[in-house]
Amino acid sequence: MPALKCAQMIASIRDRYNADFTPEKYRAFLQDIALEYDHAPEFRIAETPVFIPEYLQERMLAAAEDILQIICAPDFKAMSAGALPLDHLVHGESDHTTFLQLDFGICIDQDGLLTPQLIEVQGFPSLYFYQDLVAQMYRRHFSIPDDHTHLFGTLDQESYIELLRRVIIGTERPEQVVLLEVEPHKQPTQIDFWGTRHHLGLAVKCVSEIRQNGRELYYTNEQGSHIPIRRIYNRVIFDELMARTDLNLQFSFSDDTDVHWVGHPHWFFRISKYTLPLIRSQYSPRAFFLNEWNGTAEELSQYVLKPLFSFSGSGVILNPTQQDIDRITKPEQYLLQKKVEYAPVVKTPTGPAKCEVRLLLIWEDDEPRPRIVNNLARLTKGEMVGVKYNKDKDWVGGSVGFFSSTL
Repeated sequence: MPALKCAQMIASIRDRYNADFTPEKYRAFLQDIALEYDHAPEFRIAETPVFIPEYLQERMLAAAEDILQIICAPDFKAMSAGALPLDHLVHGESDHTTFLQLDFGICIDQDGLLTPQLIEVQGFPSLYFYQDLVAQMYRRHFSIPDDHTHLFGTLDQESYIELLRRVIIGTERPEQVVLLEVEPHKQPTQIDFWGTRHHLGLAVKCVSEIRQNGRELYYTNEQGSHIPIRRIYNRVIFDELMARTDLNLQFSFSDDTDVHWVGHPHWFFRISKYTLPLIRSQYSPRAFFLNEWNGTAEELSQYVLKPLFSFSGSGVILNPTQQDIDRITKPEQYLLQKKVEYAPVVKTPTGPAKCEVRLLLIWEDDEPRPRIVNNLARLTKGEMVGVKYNKDKDWVGGSVGFFSSTL
């Protein structure tokens, strides 16, 4: 097994895990995940979780606090108003986001220590139910220390699911709450939808299945009854929705209806790459709106070019040139973000992997701030996180972090 030449995750736990790993355990692990909700994910699931040292956890919490200083500021709505697409406004915007995701690349600082560097922020739901499932399955099949957990604060699995029930279902009947998506049965992350349905009993519906009667939205159940919708757990990415002219929607997102949005669509735009230039932190690389960039062509090599409102890495240019910049007709819709160098910090039998960790937060309506509740990790041996950068590689893919439960 190749030795790492830089700082790494908790070495003692890592060495024990790798020594105990077998392909047979991994196959059984994957089979149990597929059996839980009768669905085998299309995305690759890594052979290992990530074990986070306490000092790195403390740095991630400090980074989150720096970001929350901006997002929780009283004038954040005013600061982010320019992010909203005026032709796609939705009624009933909440005072703050319900869901918040913070993505950090794990890097090495000048002292040779692990440090998080902010890659993305998202005011949109993540895989809240799947991440709890995959953590349980790692614990069932592999050697995970009892004093490490994927959840935060005082949460255990029961209280975690109850928190999600309170936030998503509220006081409504579960069948009157809809998880809304574009063709949910075709989405790569659909296992999280079925986990949500399993635990909460809500309906999972495509946007094309929703009907409107005046101010009421409804869907038709398997018995042919019209079920009024009281709450929508929104999983629709508007970029995808706008590209699908074949869906023949029977309702309008912009109409004022008697529906409460759980995760209002506006927060997908407000808390996004648009937010990155506002953040000042040692854990956040500098970012500029492209129309405000005044650097040289040579300096471009230090930055990544990103469309403001793309999803899953779509449209990202890792090594932009002046020609790339000159071809852009709407520079206010693009971002330049200082590059960070992910470090190969996870030792695996086939060479070290780089790591990205997402903190999953929830902001309840009656609380002054969001709280970190769970996490998601992704391992890569390619230039970027993603399937196309990790073809024919092992010990890469979706995962979860285990943190010391003493913090």
